[in-house]
Amino acid sequence: MTKYKFTKKDFDVFKVDGLAPRMEALINTTRPKLEALGDHFSGYLSEQTDETFYPHVAKHLRRKTNPPNDTWVAFATNKRGYKMLPHFQIGLFGSHAFVLFGVIYESPDKDRMAKKWKKQMKAIQSLNDDYIIKGDHMKEEFTYIKDLKKKDIESYINRLVDVKKGELMFGKVFYPGDEALKTDKAFIKEIEQTFFEMLPLYQ
Repeated sequence: MTKYKFTKKDFDVFKVDGLAPRMEALINTTRPKLEALGDHFSGYLSEQTDETFYPHVAKHLRRKTNPPNDTWVAFATNKRGYKMLPHFQIGLFGSHAFVLFGVIYESPDKDRMAKKWKKQMKAIQSLNDDYIIKGDHMKEEFTYIKDLKKKDIESYINRLVDVKKGELMFGKVFYPGDEALKTDKAFIKEIEQTFFEMLPLYQ
């Protein structure tokens, strides 16, 4: 039994039809891993930043009809919630797992973070080739940063501020069968490295 890494069984949760059956599969299969990842990485991020990070495992309580297409654990410095703050995430869709950092549309910090990231363009562009950027955390689509020019990244940052629903996340994705998902040790190491490399975008 694996404690942390996502397996085919976790990705297959999103093939289960119906809200109640999918939630049952998610709770029994994937949520224990999200809770374990939450315990581990709230401690890791707290150690790295000298701030107290709290884990927030998605409960999907607002859903009444449509089953969730993804699930996650988020990390922020507020015990009561994460959506208003710049935060880190670990989670998965049916197609891939993700490790992200950024801000979503509910955050009042969007303007501050946009100004910060514009000053960090070199740091963003120098991230490894496997780093991605996305403007909507609810969609599976993303773009590799290496495929974008400076003006393209600036457009993502501008949209964060100019569009009410604007969001911006940076990170990595992992597909079933990737080396990072073969053992718990490999997955933990990969997430730690990813979070560490994104810390300058947070601090």
